[in-house]
Amino acid sequence: MRNSFAKTANLLRRNLKEYLRSLNVWFLDTPERALVEAQQAAQRIKNIEMEHFNGNKISSQSVNYTENVMSYWQGYLDKNLSTIKVRLIEFQLSRKILNISNSVLLEKLKIIDEVVEKYAIKDKLIDNSALVSTSQPLKINESEINKQPESSNINDIQPTPPSQSTGAFPRSIGKTVAPIKADFIPQAEEEFMRNYRISRNKTRIAVRFLIILIIIPVLTQHFSKQFLVIPILEKNRGDNPSQIFINSDMEKEALHELYNFQAELRFDYLLNQAPPISSNVITEKIQHKAIEIAEKFHIQSINDISNVFADLISLISFSLIIVISKREIVIVKSFMDRIVYGLSDSAKAFLIILFTDIFVGFHSPHGWEVILEGLAGHLGLPASRNGIFLFIATFPVILNTIFKYWIFRYLSRLSPSALATLKEMDESN
Repeated sequence: MRNSFAKTANLLRRNLKEYLRSLNVWFLDTPERALVEAQQAAQRIKNIEMEHFNGNKISSQSVNYTENVMSYWQGYLDKNLSTIKVRLIEFQLSRKILNISNSVLLEKLKIIDEVVEKYAIKDKLIDNSALVSTSQPLKINESEINKQPESSNINDIQPTPPSQSTGAFPRSIGKTVAPIKADFIPQAEEEFMRNYRISRNKTRIAVRFLIILIIIPVLTQHFSKQFLVIPILEKNRGDNPSQIFINSDMEKEALHELYNFQAELRFDYLLNQAPPISSNVITEKIQHKAIEIAEKFHIQSINDISNVFADLISLISFSLIIVISKREIVIVKSFMDRIVYGLSDSAKAFLIILFTDIFVGFHSPHGWEVILEGLAGHLGLPASRNGIFLFIATFPVILNTIFKYWIFRYLSRLSPSALATLKEMDESN
């Protein structure tokens, strides 16, 4: 038994050394590998320019393509520009750790800079449109599509400075005439289409980033668990019987299952639904069932422990996505603000009441209890009733205080009518 454990430990140590050696080689090659991938993406953009845009910039102004064709090439361009951006960030971060100097790398950087500088205007346009409020770059778009007056947007309402003199005519007349004047400007249609493309581009980026933010951590958790964590745990734990259960609840469940099996055998014998069997046969069946239960809970223990490490790896991947996607986060924030501010006051009040009733309402303790027990089972921890009740007695109270403070501090300023609707709905309950 000791020899088998020693062989397993030596094999695990050897595999770990080989993995660390390959990881070290991969890390040392990171700057060059990242720069090569960025240079390949830049070269793909240049090839498209030469083949389909006569060597000019990928734009509808270079050639006369239809909207669907331009949408295809625009998506291809955005994909390669994103690859260049991510790989350059990876190159810069790794270069701070690894001191490298190579003339070939400088040539690759020149090729990349030619493409990046050419499309810097496009990136600047998207960044500027995402940093400002959604109501500012889309004034024509909102007034034409939504058919709502500008005064409905709370962000546009600003108090008149005391030093500003009042004119002979009300300022609302000027605000009403301004959109009409904008419709007769020669560049009105071009401005409207430009704002529409910016809005559509921001929506695509926001939706795509939200999907990536969900899919990448989930896939990372699944594949790291199946192909990395579970094989290491299986080699490390071996077949030691003392390592079957990782908590007392799991052991009680196994004993309860074995007790039920014994009761079923006795129940069948008493009802004469099974032929009489000797005590040796009964003992053999119980032993076989015990081995089956032990194997079942051994697999479950490995699965629970692997969930802890896989979740940590998934959390790291989620954090990396957040760190390297600052521009996408700004666009997503702008996208969410546009959705929230587009809701009616009744819808805002309804969502606030629904959210608060679920998490801090009268029936919320039952939901928190189910969530905490499921989380404990997922991580292989014993579900402590005292710990769960202590959490339920403190966290929802803190969350409720935060909600009330947010409603008092911000909602009254952002949407007074929504606050009034919320109060009326609370009083009617």
